[in-house]
Amino acid sequence: MDEKTAAFYERLKQELQTTSDWPGLYLFKFIVPTDKSKIVEVEAAFDNLGAVIRTTQSKNGKFTSISINVEMQSPDHVIEKYQTVSTIEGIISL
Repeated sequence: MDEKTAAFYERLKQELQTTSDWPGLYLFKFIVPTDKSKIVEVEAAFDNLGAVIRTTQSKNGKFTSISINVEMQSPDHVIEKYQTVSTIEGIISL
């Protein structure tokens, strides 16, 4: 992980620790190119967690937004999920 990415995750962790109660609900938002396999990969990262997942395709159909509302145990678990899905080609985390 490069320095910039590590600094981002450290800032995110600090912000989550001060603004949220843990365990607690967290809303993940991603945008991926509209490709069933990429959407399935994102959804699979949240299997067996009781996540509520909503997908919405863009007007031109090139991209799909994925909103995932799920109970996470700690800021560390939130960051682990971001790191897990970051390997999916073309994904954008919001």
